[in-house]
Amino acid sequence: MDSTLHSPGKALSHVADEAVVRRDRIIISACIALVTILAWAYLFHLDHQMSADLRDAKMMAAMGMSMDGQWTGTDLLFTFAMWSIMMVGMMAPSALPLLLVFAAARAGRGERGLSPSTLAFGLGYIAVWTAFSAGATLAQYGLHRAALLSSAMASSSSALSGTVLLAAGAYQLTRWKARCLIHCRSPLGFLMTNWREGSFGALRMGFRHGIYCLGCCCALMCLLFVVGVMSLVWVAVLTCFVLIEKVGPAGAVAARVAGAAMIILGIVVIA
Repeated sequence: MDSTLHSPGKALSHVADEAVVRRDRIIISACIALVTILAWAYLFHLDHQMSADLRDAKMMAAMGMSMDGQWTGTDLLFTFAMWSIMMVGMMAPSALPLLLVFAAARAGRGERGLSPSTLAFGLGYIAVWTAFSAGATLAQYGLHRAALLSSAMASSSSALSGTVLLAAGAYQLTRWKARCLIHCRSPLGFLMTNWREGSFGALRMGFRHGIYCLGCCCALMCLLFVVGVMSLVWVAVLTCFVLIEKVGPAGAVAARVAGAAMIILGIVVIA
């Protein structure tokens, strides 16, 4: 017979723990959903604004006025903010499973209420993608200076586009990609092998998971320079593909198939 029937206190404690985990799951899921919606709302607003600016630029060109301009510090800051918000919108949904498992583990260790450690874990994860956004901003600046980007912020060079596709496709087939994907697809396994106590430990865990996530998805993010940094259709496609890789039943297979397809497409583009 179940021992909880002879121990009402244990039974009530078990029910309370389940209620805490259920409540935390709802709160965390709602927060991720809200952050994702706000990020995408900003991207849609930015896309509308940039479309209007592009129409104005074309009118200026038709009138014989120059469309070229050097970036200022404000332009760099604006581009960095764009990349950072875009990464939040793309990567936050795929981080949800691990955050839920992490919060449940904290509740199972007797913590009541949403632990500051859960927030610290999320901040560590975001820090990695913020650093990536800074690198992407500098890469976009360099491509702009080299006149290799179109007005739609997509590669204007077949050689560059083909090279990025080949590199991204080859990376999809590497052992490092496979290793990072295993960590991303196994939230419980990651926590069991990387557990740290305290808020600082949670920050380190979030940062470490972010590194694995970056290793899993960085090549896919670089494809934005081929299809258009602010092409919301392709941003949505890549977001869905990241979810398929990390959560789908055949994520590892999908990653390798996509890698092979990128290599073939890269050869076609260069040729």
